[in-house]
Amino acid sequence: MSFYLAAKSIAIRPTRWMGTLSPLVRNMQTSASSAMASAAEPAATDITKKEPNYKTFEIYRWNPDQPTEKPILKKYKVDLNACGPMVLDALIKIKNEQDSTLTFRRSCREGICGSCAMNIEGGNTLACISKINKDVSKSVKIYPLPHMNIVKDLVPDLTHFYKQYKSIEPYLKQKTPPTDGKENLQSIEDRKKLDGLYECILCACCSTSCPSYWWNQEEYLGPAVLMQSYRWMIDSRDQFGPERREKLQNKMALYRCHTIMNCSKTCPKGLQPGAAIAKIKLLMATE
Repeated sequence: MSFYLAAKSIAIRPTRWMGTLSPLVRNMQTSASSAMASAAEPAATDITKKEPNYKTFEIYRWNPDQPTEKPILKKYKVDLNACGPMVLDALIKIKNEQDSTLTFRRSCREGICGSCAMNIEGGNTLACISKINKDVSKSVKIYPLPHMNIVKDLVPDLTHFYKQYKSIEPYLKQKTPPTDGKENLQSIEDRKKLDGLYECILCACCSTSCPSYWWNQEEYLGPAVLMQSYRWMIDSRDQFGPERREKLQNKMALYRCHTIMNCSKTCPKGLQPGAAIAKIKLLMATE
């Protein structure tokens, strides 16, 4: 009997304990519900929205499916308050929200891949690092890279450009490569010679801004390819420098450069293709 009473008292205690705390629990639940309700309510003072700030973009349009129709400049208005700071941001916004048929290349958005090279406000550059002019009274005119065959809209055909790049054999060549499996070591001084050359991203901005390349691109290699050729000529690990220069011993591949220097002026990476070409000429003249 005593065991039964003890068990009964143990069973009753939790019920009595919960009963004494139930008002407190109800108060906590009420407070939590009130907090959630107040959080769901809109703020007493709404943030004032900015007025739309529209800027006009005039974009080159041409469709290969309609070859008889001439290219046009089509106008689009973009609210700068709802757009990123770069021209590429505006192009993506136009394509996503206004005209899905707009065609252009882009990839990294960081000035590394060179895909979004185009002519913006009269100069060749990368759309991803070209800031939008905030003056809404002036429109932004965007064309593909000049003097190139066009695939569609802002997409140039770079097939020939890449064939020229391939022709210079842009890779390390050695007559007596190491056979012991060791690395091709290079001194710090020799490595520094490559600075300002290896950073080229082959965006073709420099070559397509060169008048000599406009008129002679079938034979003249152009600033971008020649700068890469020089990059391998001066690499201390490469053993084919004389052979590389021998391929340029004609009146067109190299010497069509007239030192106009548009290439160095327009390079979005701040490189100096014109200086590299001049150094190739110096090497060839002193050999």
